[in-house]
Amino acid sequence: MKRILLKLSGEALAGDKHHGFDEPTVTVVAKQVKQLVDAGVQVGIVIGGGNFWRGRTSETIDRTKADQIGMLATVMNCIYVSEIFRLNDPPKMVHRSTVLSKNKC
Repeated sequence: MKRILLKLSGEALAGDKHHGFDEPTVTVVAKQVKQLVDAGVQVGIVIGGGNFWRGRTSETIDRTKADQIGMLATVMNCIYVSEIFRLNDPPKMVHRSTVLSKNKC
């Protein structure tokens, strides 16, 4: 059995809008992944969050907090992509490991 790892940048999810989500673009990706899965390929997907937050977008925010914002953007993208995939029927699971803060906000 073949296995592939696909990296989807946040910018790819935004399509021509360059911010947020572009549903037609994500739907095309979901259909392409479904073709691979139907052909017997196991597909792992790593998703970025650059469509919402790119690195240290603000110089006034602490580096750790900036990284946490980026992790939240990635989680938002995972939820969105998994829902579009659900509508297009490829099997999926979302795995994440995020510690946001040990301090109260």
